[in-house]
Amino acid sequence: MASPYSADLREKALAAIASGHSIAAVKTMFGISRSSLSEWKKRYRESGEIAAKQGYQRGHSHKITDWQAFRKFAEANGEKTQAEMAQLWPDEISEDTIGRALKRIGFTRKKTYAYQERDAAKRQAFLTQLAAFDKSQRVYLEEAGIDDTEDYGYGWCPRGERFQAERRGTRTERVSFIAAWHEHTLISPMTYEGYCNRAVFEAWLEQSLLPVLSPGSVLICDNASFHKGGRIETLIQQAGCHLLYLSPYSPDLNPIEHQWFVLKNRMRKQIQSGLPFRQVVDQAFAQTS
Repeated sequence: MASPYSADLREKALAAIASGHSIAAVKTMFGISRSSLSEWKKRYRESGEIAAKQGYQRGHSHKITDWQAFRKFAEANGEKTQAEMAQLWPDEISEDTIGRALKRIGFTRKKTYAYQERDAAKRQAFLTQLAAFDKSQRVYLEEAGIDDTEDYGYGWCPRGERFQAERRGTRTERVSFIAAWHEHTLISPMTYEGYCNRAVFEAWLEQSLLPVLSPGSVLICDNASFHKGGRIETLIQQAGCHLLYLSPYSPDLNPIEHQWFVLKNRMRKQIQSGLPFRQVVDQAFAQTS
């Protein structure tokens, strides 16, 4: 690392500026960068100091030596920004050093939300009930939907810039879909316009899903109102199957949720293709078979 400029040189440069020479002229005169001259001038005006700052020249490599302690620190402060973590670290440290340290221990910036309202005891009770069924018996159900205003949320562009794109501002269509997830396979997908209700759910159960299931299967779904009442339990019992509701606010316990993420991204990429919107949705499901 280069040595700091001497105090004598700093005094001469500042004296030249004070006598009326421009910063550009002093830069040429003494071979000092414009940024250094501006910083010296500002510092002298604010504090009267011209000597080089001490201590900041130390490198960053020695700032974090206890990597086990840093990992625990990062786990405890995962919601903080790098700047906030730098302020909380017991030693003086820069946010750039925090960034390098996070990369070194393999941490990346991501976040998953859980509902505050979910009940740990109810989740455990559900898992206990679920454990009574073999994985081959488990059939997870779920509905979702997509509007024609959506778009694929990523695009490659130079660092520091945003990929620019356009999408529809007014929704004209919504297509919903329902399917089941059984042994890592999406089965009985059905698409329809509008939103799900009990009549749609019962029709799908009776005409599409239950005919392809083996007796003894357990159908697992959330606590949506249209999943209850009507002929639902009767249809399932007549097929020799069982019904199990997820614990409230626990979508993470339904693996089909991950499939919706993949399917919706596939649909978003094609919304601007010019194909009819319903066809875009149907093609996304066709590609999973």
